[in-house]
Amino acid sequence: MTIKQTAGRDRLGDFAPDFAHFNDDILFGENWNIEAIDLKTRCLLTVTTLIASGITDSSLIYHLQNAKNNGVTKEEIAASITHIAFYAGWPKAWAAFNLAKDVWTD
Repeated sequence: MTIKQTAGRDRLGDFAPDFAHFNDDILFGENWNIEAIDLKTRCLLTVTTLIASGITDSSLIYHLQNAKNNGVTKEEIAASITHIAFYAGWPKAWAAFNLAKDVWTD
């Protein structure tokens, strides 16, 4: 599956066209499509990095949903966030769990 993103151009294309290009074409176009890492692993790496950085806004929600869409189960995300908590911080894990719980609600 090829990842294609248009959020940069959709949201910032007129205001910051260079940033939109880097977001859509480089980050999501080239980087997300490198075949050396499968999408499920790439999703878990991204979620881990965002949580460790304390980013618990709409970008984490997007990447949690993306992880679910690429095969990460509720059990896997719960175990991953629990593991992350010991290295990145308990409050960050709480914040992530509050978002992940909504994403994995069926």
